[in-house]
Amino acid sequence: MSDQDLIKFKYSFIFADGRTIDFSISLDAHNLNYVADDNDVPAEWAKLENGQCPNCTLHSAKIDYCPVCLRIHNILNAFLNTASYEKVKVIVQAAERVYSSDTTIQKGLSSMLGIYMVTCGCPILSQIKPMVRYHLPFASLEDTIYRAASSYLLRQYFLHIKGEEADWNLKGLVDIYRQIQTVNIGLMERFRALAKKDASVNAMVLLDIFAKELPYSIEESLKELEYLFS
Repeated sequence: MSDQDLIKFKYSFIFADGRTIDFSISLDAHNLNYVADDNDVPAEWAKLENGQCPNCTLHSAKIDYCPVCLRIHNILNAFLNTASYEKVKVIVQAAERVYSSDTTIQKGLSSMLGIYMVTCGCPILSQIKPMVRYHLPFASLEDTIYRAASSYLLRQYFLHIKGEEADWNLKGLVDIYRQIQTVNIGLMERFRALAKKDASVNAMVLLDIFAKELPYSIEESLKELEYLFS
């Protein structure tokens, strides 16, 4: 696959002692699917049946590994002995721009995990995959709510012009994020069994905060964003 067919991100975690951990992520530019490294060796704990999420629609008879765990097991290994609150400089390189933040491991890791999780082939998380095309590292809660609602409404517009029924009340988006909450909880349980410290678990906690807050925000008619249009 040529570079023209790829969307690339590079996350660099730079520690106070000068140590750097780099992660290069490639997505298929046509469908936003994660492009796997052929040298990636699956971990035993990543098997689908080892703590499968209760709302998972995949079957172990057809697929051996949880798509999320398969893609992030190397990341968890890299941060296995790292505390979530440890300070780090994170630089994110994309084709169009570069982002940088002096932050904590958990916030940088949470930002990066979001890319892997929605592009790996998980049928639940892939419902918000269009957002990854315009990935925003270190997003705030308000950033995420704005982007999720905007992305979902754009999808409804395309359904509308095709003559299909559109969900302008965002009820479907509430349901999607409640499904995502279930997946996040399932993944946190897996990570707790592995992590010697808490960086990976707390990264998932941050993602789950977003998933919990968005349905509440929609039910409150996105009041915290209304001022932008007043």
